Amino acid sequence: MAISTVPATTVVALIGNPNTGKSTLFNALAGMRQRVGNYPGVTVEKRVGHMTVGGRRFALVDLPGTYSLAPRSPDEMVAVDVLLGRQPGEEMPHAVLCIVDASNLERNLYLVNQVRELGLPVVVALNMMDVADGRGLSIDAERLSRQLGAPVVPLVAHKRKGVEELRRILASLDAQPSSTPAGDSPFPAAFQNELARLHDALQTRIDESPPSADGRWPRFLVERLLLDTGYLEGSLLAGDDPLRAELRSARSRLKSAGCPVPSVEAVARYGWVAKALDGVVTRRKQRPATRSDRLDRVLTHKIWGSLLFALLMAAIFSLMFFVAQWPMGWIESAVEYAKWLIAGDETKAGLLATGPLQSLVVDGVISGVGGVIIFLPQILILFFFIGIMEDCGYMARAAFLMDKLMSKVGLSGKSFIPLLSSFACAVPGIMAARVIENRRDRLATVLVAPLMSCSARLPVYTILIAAFIPTTTLLGPFLPGLVMFSMYVLGMAVAVVVAFVLKRTILRGDTPPFVMELPSYKFPSTRNVLYRMFDRGLAFVRRAGTLIVAVTIVIWALGYYPRDAQNVEDPYRAEMAAIDTALRSRPASPERDGLSDRKAEIANEIEERYLEQSLLGRTGKWVEPAVRPLGWDWRIGCAAIASFPAREVVMSTLGVIYNLGSDVDPDADADRLTDRLKAARWDDTGEPVYNVPVALSIMVFFALCAQCASTLVTLKRETNSWRWPVFAFTYMTILAYLGALATYQVGRLFLS
Repeated sequence: MAISTVPATTVVALIGNPNTGKSTLFNALAGMRQRVGNYPGVTVEKRVGHMTVGGRRFALVDLPGTYSLAPRSPDEMVAVDVLLGRQPGEEMPHAVLCIVDASNLERNLYLVNQVRELGLPVVVALNMMDVADGRGLSIDAERLSRQLGAPVVPLVAHKRKGVEELRRILASLDAQPSSTPAGDSPFPAAFQNELARLHDALQTRIDESPPSADGRWPRFLVERLLLDTGYLEGSLLAGDDPLRAELRSARSRLKSAGCPVPSVEAVARYGWVAKALDGVVTRRKQRPATRSDRLDRVLTHKIWGSLLFALLMAAIFSLMFFVAQWPMGWIESAVEYAKWLIAGDETKAGLLATGPLQSLVVDGVISGVGGVIIFLPQILILFFFIGIMEDCGYMARAAFLMDKLMSKVGLSGKSFIPLLSSFACAVPGIMAARVIENRRDRLATVLVAPLMSCSARLPVYTILIAAFIPTTTLLGPFLPGLVMFSMYVLGMAVAVVVAFVLKRTILRGDTPPFVMELPSYKFPSTRNVLYRMFDRGLAFVRRAGTLIVAVTIVIWALGYYPRDAQNVEDPYRAEMAAIDTALRSRPASPERDGLSDRKAEIANEIEERYLEQSLLGRTGKWVEPAVRPLGWDWRIGCAAIASFPAREVVMSTLGVIYNLGSDVDPDADADRLTDRLKAARWDDTGEPVYNVPVALSIMVFFALCAQCASTLVTLKRETNSWRWPVFAFTYMTILAYLGALATYQVGRLFLS
């Protein structure tokens, strides 16, 4: 059937095996004109780009990489649903662009054969022609086109060779015939007869939720139902559906006819592939040793490969941690400058008068925005290096090297880099888990990634270790470092246990065998790497930012209201007026400096009293009975609650509570804050609040808790559901509480 009319926008679905350069070609065709989201109800990313050729507009739908249209989960079902027009809110494609690896046609054409059965026009993009040539392969593209019955375009996508020819072919799709001529099925007659019988039986059903928009069962979906005995049957048919018995009978008859399901598909399709490739590929008598072969002798070596990988990861994360400090500092300075413009100081009036509006803008909106974009440099740097490793072909080798280690806890080698990334920040670590195709492995990885001790926990560790971990023991100056190291080890150890439990309970399933093609090495495309880097950065700011700012504003409101100025400020008004009068009349002198210090101290005391009477302060006192077994008073509980948007907030909250103001610098104000912590006393007993067990209890809590709105919002964005962020927050909070409880109670026996 030809496309008789040209639609206003021609929808073309892009599909191909992993590592065929599909994303590279998508970016080359669509450029920056694309949007990213998630398909509803699944974790699969949805990318749609646009291009215009000869005045004709195209929408390009980038489907997830897959080896076969045999779905085993909702995520893998997305490609089938989109191609059949069954995906809610998605228009059925008018054509399909199959991207295949020219150096491995036998495997890639298996998927092409499945796609042809959809009855849509097909164009085959014969990508990585340079790799095929390097492996001594010569491909007759014209002959392949004739034998496939579809246009074949040779490409080197990362160098943009052949892209314009592909655009021209796509622009002429209205003249292309159906890709599957009648009677061209690769299956034997016995299978086709059973398929026809089952297809006719299904058309008589009247379902409340029909499998397609026109209420009919697509032939390809019926074929998949007959071949796939697991996921599809369970999702499309009820447990007592009589059709299940018919399916079993049909499979039994096929087995008796020598066409056992599901192996009949592999035999039929690879037989078709062999015919399609007859006379197409010419191989040199001796396959030349390629550059990839020579590099892999070292880079995939059990010892040298692992050592080089460890050095590479150390270099990347060192750069990520240290290089990001400068732009993060610039962002922090810009945020502080914006606060100064709004609030002013002693020498300059702010744009807004002191009051709730100024506090909302400064402490809510600006702080919330700053809390989002402060992570952006780390995300950009990480995805710059990930983009290079993916584009040059090294990422597959890294996963191969780490697979044996990760498989011991039920994960695959692809989980390693996301978890390693989380030591700098869980946000880019969770986003990096997109490289994991298996849904259970991906979920398990992102659910344990926040347990890695990120850089945001360092201020908490640093202050408490400096204040309470002695250097006069037998270990001397090494003890603080060992305590810091133990916090990192604790997160890793708990992550291993949690991953092990998850993979044997709610994410139960066999660890999939590590099957990954090792693509040929190639020089990474600067355009693709930079695009991927900025795309991920913008996705984080656009999607995560709005919710994080909203959460920050909520926490601000809890810490600001109610605002009883009369009770809080009246006791200080007379002294403040006297100080202001004295400051106006006295020149610079030590006495004047003392008055300024006293004024700042009073302002901090007022800020502390406001916090104590706020909803946040009242909540801290309300939860004190629950946190007292941890050795905490209401002030620590208040700081823990306030730190939900970001763990760093605990420092500013402690600064307010202990009369240092909210602008506490972990370096510059460390001595003053540690002195205040040491001087803190219980309201009822007068005994010191802080000691070594309490300090360890707080550190363990923050090592295991999920106090980071950025992480939770990113989890929601990556899983496309609030269920998993809520689960992560719940289990991590419980672990953090129990860990802090055990630490304090055991520590009190031995360290008090």
